[in-house]
Amino acid sequence: MTMPAILWLCRDFRFDDNAALSAACADGPVLPVFILDAATRAQGSASRWRLGRALAAFDAAWAARTGGHITVLEGEAADLLPALATRLGATSIHQNDWPAPAQQRVQAALSDALGGGPVRLHLHPGHLLIHPSRIRTGAGGSYKVYTPFARAVRQAGPDRPLAPPGQLTALPAIGDLRAGTLNLAPDMYRGAAVLAEHALPAGEAAAFGRLEDFLDCVRDYPSHRDRPDIDATSGLSEHLALGEISPRRIWATASLRGEVEPSLAAGSEKFLSEVLWREFAWHLLLAFPQMPEAPWRQEWAAFPWAGESPAATAWARAETGIALVDAGLREMRVTGRMHNRVRMVVASWLTKHLLTDWRIGLHHFADSLTDWDPAANAMNWQWVAGCGPDASPFFRIFNPEKQAASFDPDSRYRDHWLQGEGARAYVSTLPASWNSPARWTSADTAPLLAEGRNRALAALERFNRAADRLSAKKG
Repeated sequence: MTMPAILWLCRDFRFDDNAALSAACADGPVLPVFILDAATRAQGSASRWRLGRALAAFDAAWAARTGGHITVLEGEAADLLPALATRLGATSIHQNDWPAPAQQRVQAALSDALGGGPVRLHLHPGHLLIHPSRIRTGAGGSYKVYTPFARAVRQAGPDRPLAPPGQLTALPAIGDLRAGTLNLAPDMYRGAAVLAEHALPAGEAAAFGRLEDFLDCVRDYPSHRDRPDIDATSGLSEHLALGEISPRRIWATASLRGEVEPSLAAGSEKFLSEVLWREFAWHLLLAFPQMPEAPWRQEWAAFPWAGESPAATAWARAETGIALVDAGLREMRVTGRMHNRVRMVVASWLTKHLLTDWRIGLHHFADSLTDWDPAANAMNWQWVAGCGPDASPFFRIFNPEKQAASFDPDSRYRDHWLQGEGARAYVSTLPASWNSPARWTSADTAPLLAEGRNRALAALERFNRAADRLSAKKG
């Protein structure tokens, strides 16, 4: 006997390698449900805007395959889903386990609401390459350093991706809200129109297309991946963040391509190491859920970071006068994306030259990035700030001028965002209250770079001396 099943959508907008969807189909007719809850509303505006695009794309794909639509509800899962299951006569709610702390709290609340009744919540793996329980140190704990973690994952082998379900019967949508017209980011105002103009296509089909196009030229990835002036990266971060493609499918496809075409093997392996870096971030977040709010290295809670300031505001508005820093921040405001090499330089400028709390940068990125990922965002900010696991040491201070000369040698990237088409798009996003000049002006970089570096190193020396005195006192 088949029973209706609820597919609770969160970050799994795909048919391929979707364990929750496959399990729901095995139960019987499926009702896909997306809930606009407090945790979703608390996300940054750009990621909510991109979530809306993912939802609309999956709704269109669902309609093409089943003739039905996604049910959209407003409220909290713990209040809505038990009653919905009773109404349908369903005994199972399936979801792929997006292991972000906020979502885990939502899942726990639903489980409590269901209690020991006939309806059960089933969480399925799908957001990660491998279940964290399979990757433990010899002492039974979680890895804190990337290299042995990556080695352990490669030795264990990622979980195999699932094929799309062969047969799918959908239940009619319930309610008046429609996924295709839902506005999840009304607070973006005219910024949404600019993002839409510069957005990458959303949806599972677009994700698979980008993966295949990227793998065709992956041989150049190791030498070009740090160049923001060259389109050499996969562009898959948004698709991964929204679950439009799974990391297991990416791993399997890229690995096979490297095996079949030996000339692509080195590029494929380098790309897979970056997929493992994302995986590492999520395993760290599971072990330390406070990572977006607290330093991994506890002693860094005492570091005298600066709070909000005119300098931090100028940084957020791309008005530092440092070309590569401002170009990256403008790219993020216009497109919702920023090249990874530039992200490191931008973050280093805030945390080292300005000695500003890394959490200020983390929150700005969380509000601005369409590929926002809570684990990667937290780990990478802590990595640059020097307070995280496997972190870059604090005294490693990126020099924006040297970075630009190495990775944007012809100034194509900087020129585009500071005085070309990108600059004009950026100006079109600015609110009147900013009163920002339309033309970018350069600062006198030499004293800024020297003074910022010296200030950071002096702060580190004072911090270390204070830590040594405290240690001696305790001893």
